[in-house]
Amino acid sequence: MAEHIVEAPAPGKVLKVYAEAGKAVAEGDRLCVLEALKMELPIVAPVGGTVKALHVAPGQTVEAGDPLAVIEG
Repeated sequence: MAEHIVEAPAPGKVLKVYAEAGKAVAEGDRLCVLEALKMELPIVAPVGGTVKALHVAPGQTVEAGDPLAVIEG
């Protein structure tokens, strides 16, 4: 199985986290929502699989390229 690292597309603040480690996700499912430049950016799963690791929590600040989640699928 391949691991897919989901990275932050821009610097911002994590508003909501929908994914949970160990839970299955389908391609296109929301993982979390970032606020960047006063806009909400939904972060979706690029592939279906299982969330192996979640690296963010609500209120956390991230930089572009920071890992948000790891999906094994």
